Amino acid sequence: MQLNYKLWLEEEQRLFGDGPCHILELVDQLGSLRQAAAEINMSYSQAWKLINKLEKRLGFKLLNKKIGGSSGGGSELTEKGRFLTKRFSAFRKEAQSYLKKLEEKYFNQDFQQKLKENKV
Repeated sequence: MQLNYKLWLEEEQRLFGDGPCHILELVDQLGSLRQAAAEINMSYSQAWKLINKLEKRLGFKLLNKKIGGSSGGGSELTEKGRFLTKRFSAFRKEAQSYLKKLEEKYFNQDFQQKLKENKV
């Protein structure tokens, strides 16, 4: 038995969560939305639609496009995009650690054994 959960930010509707955060982290690492999308088996057009939808909901740009040429194009996170991504990622990491401790406290082997033996 294992605890599962999803985290996201919302304001009347879902604004930002694990999936978009992961894509933006990959863009930051790879310098390209196309490469980030390929890394998670998402089409480039799906990735752009997701980013555009997020930008509209959030009210600010997450990515800046770099125009192609001899060095190729690419994408980079805006200052706000990087701030949001890093803050959400740090929160997620801390929340995972805390939830793991709570899981071990409440749903440990003793708990599971009591359920199996009907000793509740």
